[in-house]
Order: sequence, then C-alpha cells, then structure tokens
Amino acid sequence: MRSGFVAVAGRPNVGKSTLVNALCGGKVAIVSDKPQTTRHRISGVANGPDYQLVLVDLPGFQRPRDALTEHMQRTVDRALQDVDSVLFVLSARERIGAGDRFIAKRVFAAGIPVVIALNKVDRLKPGHIADQIQNASRLGDFRALHPVSAKTSDGISELRGDLVELLSEGPAYFPPEQRSDMPLELQIAELVREKALHLTREEVPHAITVEVQELSETAVRADLYVETESQKQIVVGRGGSVVREIGTRSRPEIELLLERKIYLDLQVKVKPRWRRDERLLERLGM
Repeated sequence: MRSGFVAVAGRPNVGKSTLVNALCGGKVAIVSDKPQTTRHRISGVANGPDYQLVLVDLPGFQRPRDALTEHMQRTVDRALQDVDSVLFVLSARERIGAGDRFIAKRVFAAGIPVVIALNKVDRLKPGHIADQIQNASRLGDFRALHPVSAKTSDGISELRGDLVELLSEGPAYFPPEQRSDMPLELQIAELVREKALHLTREEVPHAITVEVQELSETAVRADLYVETESQKQIVVGRGGSVVREIGTRSRPEIELLLERKIYLDLQVKVKPRWRRDERLLERLGM
C-alpha cells in the first residue's frame, strides 16, 4: 500500500480545484471562474486498489491584503511543510509570467519532488501546447510535466499515475469511501457559496461567505454574510429572486452529500469588514 500527501499549488484561477476533482473522481472542491474561490486547505482523497493519494488543494499564492488573505497565505506556507510532494498547476492558456516564477521559486525550494500540470490544454493547437511545455520546463527541476485538461479529463490518469509513483509505503489515512477531510458543515457552506459566486456580479464574490447555523435530520439553515447593504441587495435580488435561486441550485448537491431530503433556509446578513474579523475567520475554519 502506498500513501501520502501532495500539495496542489499555483496562481489563483489556473484550475487547481477542477483538477483535484478530476483526480479524485468526484466533487471535492467548489469551482468558479472568480479568483480566490478556494479559501481553505482542502484535502481530496483519491483511492486505488493499492494506494491512497491525498491532494491538498491550497488557496492561490498571493500578497496578503487583509486578515482573510493573510490566513489563506499562512495555509499555503504550512501545507508546504507537511506534504510529500507538490503538484504545481499552470494554465496553458496564459503566458507563464512573474507570478508563476514566484510560486516556482517557493515550491522548488521546499526540497520535495515537484510535478507540473499544464492545465486547460483542451481546444489549444499542438504548437501552442508545445511552446508552453518548453516555457514550463524552465521553471525548475521537476520530476514530470503533464499537459492535461481537468475539464475533459484528458491526461488525468497519466498524471495520477506519476503522483502515485512518488508515494511511499504506508497506511491509508482515510476510509476508502471518504473523498474529503472537510467537516460536513463546511462542505455544505462551500456548496452554497459556489452557487452564490455563479449568480452574483463582480463586486460581490470576495465579500461573500457562508456559515451553517443548523444541521439536522430534516433541515439546513445557513447565513450568507456580505459587507455592505448594497451587496446584500444584489445577493437577495428583486423580491428574493437571487437567494431563492442560490437555494434551488444548492439543495440537490446538499441532499446528495447528506443522502437525504432537507429543507434549506438561507438568510443574507450584513457583517461589515468580516474579512478582517479574526474571530469569525477562525470560526469559519480559515
């Protein structure tokens, strides 16, 4: 039996969460086209007949601007000390630039094996992919480099195989049916936040978070926090239309997670400057 932990690192919005979901064979982390979607250290578990690969989906590297982003960056720094290897994710659709080189310097300096995933190669011409492979190969002394598409699963099995090869002999850390280490309340909160991100305008995403207040056999009650009254109006929508749609889209996935029908009650509340509230951030698991 092989087992171990792999940190998934990269700039915000290069597709790390989608890639973790593809490697684990199901949904572990929420996905959005908004940067900073991942705020927590999330472990996704990929199980095979003779291995358990634990993928730690990290928030994107960034310069801290407030208590929230400071928490997120500390999560990245701690994770790099606790893993066996790094999966460094790049976007094949974007120029490899200073941000990627900054992260490369950090991950290659960690002294552990690095595998590069050049993501989002679907619909790109072979010549463009070849150029990006050349550019990526200059970032550091990597163990393997895989052009992949997390969206279409192209190249995913080969990437998973190389990551498993880097694992040491050891026991399984999680039961074979478990796909994530996130507490149930946090998984539910993240599912609601994902739908809110999809439905709200550009000024809202970074200012929204979700906290589950009640989880019973029949009901889930959660609060959506924003920072201003104008943001609340956007999330609530005319006559409550937006928050109702958030609930409509969230409920099926929550019921699938809980394996039962539930009543979902969502309330939108204003919490000014919540991203600077250390106590709330700790309560939210950040």
